[in-house]
Amino acid sequence: MIRNGHAELAPERDGSRRTVRVWCDGCYDMVHYGHSNQLRQARAMGDYLIVGVHTDEEISRHKGPPVFTQEERYKMVRAIKWVDEIVPGAPYVTTLDTLDKYNCDFCVHGNDITLTVDGKDTYEEVKQAGRYRECQRTQGVSTTDLVGRMLLMTKTHHTVDPRGHSPWTGVSQFLQTSQKIMQFASGKEPAPGDTIIYVAGAFDLFHIGHIDFLDKVHSLAPKPYVIVGLHFDQEVNHYKRKNYPIMNIHERTLSVLACRYVSEVVIGAPYSVTADLLDHFKVDLVCHGKTEVLPDRDGSDPYAEPKSRGIFQTINSENNLTTDDIVQRIIKNRLEYEARNQKKEAKELAVFEAQQRRGKILEEQHN
Repeated sequence: MIRNGHAELAPERDGSRRTVRVWCDGCYDMVHYGHSNQLRQARAMGDYLIVGVHTDEEISRHKGPPVFTQEERYKMVRAIKWVDEIVPGAPYVTTLDTLDKYNCDFCVHGNDITLTVDGKDTYEEVKQAGRYRECQRTQGVSTTDLVGRMLLMTKTHHTVDPRGHSPWTGVSQFLQTSQKIMQFASGKEPAPGDTIIYVAGAFDLFHIGHIDFLDKVHSLAPKPYVIVGLHFDQEVNHYKRKNYPIMNIHERTLSVLACRYVSEVVIGAPYSVTADLLDHFKVDLVCHGKTEVLPDRDGSDPYAEPKSRGIFQTINSENNLTTDDIVQRIIKNRLEYEARNQKKEAKELAVFEAQQRRGKILEEQHN
């Protein structure tokens, strides 16, 4: 039962209250903070969130080639802290049979539209049955947009002209708010006995390589409290060059906060891990992956201080995927992704224009 956007446990015949089970599904390709925000909203509508993730074959048939493999996408969705369970290989079209199979009361999707290869609404059946709920789509990002940022290789990632674009594919400037950060943050301070672990980096296009690293870091202690230091955009661009970061500091903050292995984020952390930082957060351990550590602007080792204290550890997550690798995947298949984006937007635009025409007709009939 939904009241004011929040779940109320439906009463059983014996007067007890039962669990409200919610279903979400999707491609979850290049999982970003928009996906996480959808799942956060869906979880708030119930007590247990099940997320169905489509196979590579299904996505290729209906949309075009995914950037990440299905196994990578399954692991990414599992790492989002509002997800209770995932269903690999979920059907592309959401049916009542699927909801019943997993004992879900209803499904939740954003207020955009998902179409099959034939241009049909994938949620039509559950909508007609009254077992569909809608949550607010996150402005400023989409997988289509992120692919475009990498292909354009520009540093002005959000100057997208919405005219002539689908309102779901075309994006607006992402505006960070304190409320949004509060919604994503755990709000928990370290408890007595917690091991405070600090890691730092860009964490750009938050991906499966980051997930495996943070999972490994999280497993280092019985009661870990993992703090992620995020470098400002200018700092990331200084040591990575090109058009990095693909995602700005505000977007990267939400992406990292959505991870179940992360307790806190330092927004705009210094490149060098300083004594002040270690003392302020009472850090017990500092970790870094196997990727190359570039010297600070003065030529010094950014991890000199934690190394001198004997609290530095290199972590081998056994996953060598980097943001560079993801960009290369996009560039390698540039024509396919450009065609996918154009095809998706054309279908969405046709539906949007048809909705507007129907609205005008109804308005004229009403008048």
